Amino acid sequence: MAAPAGVAMTPIHLERREPARNRQRFYTILVTPTLFGAWAMVREWGRIGHPGTVRETWFATETAAVEAGAKVRQRREKRGYCA
Repeated sequence: MAAPAGVAMTPIHLERREPARNRQRFYTILVTPTLFGAWAMVREWGRIGHPGTVRETWFATETAAVEAGAKVRQRREKRGYCA
């Protein structure tokens, strides 16, 4: 997930589909620089085809933001989400 400083990261898009239970969910993770020199991990989740909930968490370094994004991805994959 590493990229040159000052360059927005490619979003990670995960989905979880369970047609038998009518569950169609998505989870997106993006690490990007902020206007103030920090880094933000932006997460969006919700039902596929609908606007999702967005949360932004700021970090002092790119490394910290990328590590936090990797932890979130691991948790989502344990719950059945896949790319």
